[in-house]
Amino acid sequence: MALSFKKDLEKYKDLDEDEILNKLSAEELKQLETALEEMDPENALLPAGLRQKDQTAKQDTGSFNRDSLLKYLEKEAMEYKDREDILPFTGERKGKAFVPKQKPIETRQEEITTLDPELEEALSSATDTELCDLAAILGVHTLVTSSQTYDASIDGFNNVIKGEKMTPVFDEPPNPTNVEETLQRIKNNDSSLTEVNLNNIKNIPIPTLKDFAKAMEKNTHVKKFSLAATRSNDPIAVVFSDMLRENKTLQSLNLETNFITGTGVQALVDALRDNDTLIEIKIDNQRQQLGTTVEMEIAKMLEENNSIVKFGYHFTQQGPRSRAGQAITKNNDLVRKRRVEADQ
Repeated sequence: MALSFKKDLEKYKDLDEDEILNKLSAEELKQLETALEEMDPENALLPAGLRQKDQTAKQDTGSFNRDSLLKYLEKEAMEYKDREDILPFTGERKGKAFVPKQKPIETRQEEITTLDPELEEALSSATDTELCDLAAILGVHTLVTSSQTYDASIDGFNNVIKGEKMTPVFDEPPNPTNVEETLQRIKNNDSSLTEVNLNNIKNIPIPTLKDFAKAMEKNTHVKKFSLAATRSNDPIAVVFSDMLRENKTLQSLNLETNFITGTGVQALVDALRDNDTLIEIKIDNQRQQLGTTVEMEIAKMLEENNSIVKFGYHFTQQGPRSRAGQAITKNNDLVRKRRVEADQ
C-alpha cells in the first residue's frame, strides 16, 4: 500500500527539468542560482539562517537592548489573563483531621531484693575497702566509683581492684654504628669486622650504600650484613645482587623494611642461584607486595639452592609458600646430614 505523499509525487515523475530550465529567463536563472547557493539544509557547517530562505515579515528591531526586553516581558505578563480555577478556593477542610495514636506508657516496678538477715547485717557493717574487694570477686568492680577506689588506696589496703603500676616503655636508642668508619674497615678487609649492622639509619646516601656493596665484593671476613629500615630501593638491591655473585664469605643478609619492589627482589633471586655460601636472607615487609610471579621465582630458586636454610619473607600465595617451605626443610635436612657425617 503506497503512502499518500508518494501518490502526490507521481505527477512530478515525468517532468523534464531541462525543458523547464530552458524556459527560464536570464534573470530567473540568476535568482535560482542565488537561492541554491544560500539554501543547503543538509550542510551542518552553515548557520541555521543560511540553510533556507528568510521568510520573516517583521521589521528588524535593531541591536539587543536588555532594558527594552525586560519591559516587553513585564508588559506581556501583566496583559496575560490568568486561567480561572474550575472550583473556587473557599478554605473549607474536607475529611477527618489526623490524630496520632498515643502509645500507652509502660510502668516498671522496681524489684525488691531481700537478703538473709545475716547478709544484711554483714553488708551494713562492711567498710568501703571490703565492699570494693567483694565487688571485684563478684566481677562487678567496674561499678565501683573512682572515689571509693581512691579512698581505699589512701588507707594503704592492697585490694584487688587497685590499678597496676605502669611500666614505662622507652624509645629504642639510635644505631651507634659509624657509617664512614665501617665502610673503610670493609674496604681494608679488617679481620676483626665480622658483622655489619646499619639498621634504622635512614640518612645513609644511596652512593654510600652502593659503596658498601662494592666493598663487600672483595671482603673475606664479614659474615653478617644487616641493612633493615634504611630506605633502600631497587638500585641498592641490584648492586647487592652483583655482590652476592662475587662474595663467597657472607652468610646472612637482611634487607627487611625497605622500598624494594619485585624488580629488585628478582635481581637478588637471580644472584642467589649462583651463590652457595649464603644461608640466611630476609626481604620481608617491603613497601609494596612483590606479586605472584616474583613469589613463584623465589620458590623455584629455593628448590634449586641447597645452602639457604632461613628465608625471611611472608608469602601471600599458598602455592609458592608450600614449595618454599618444602625447599627450606630439604636444605635443613641436608645440613643435618652433613653435621652427622662430620661427627662420625
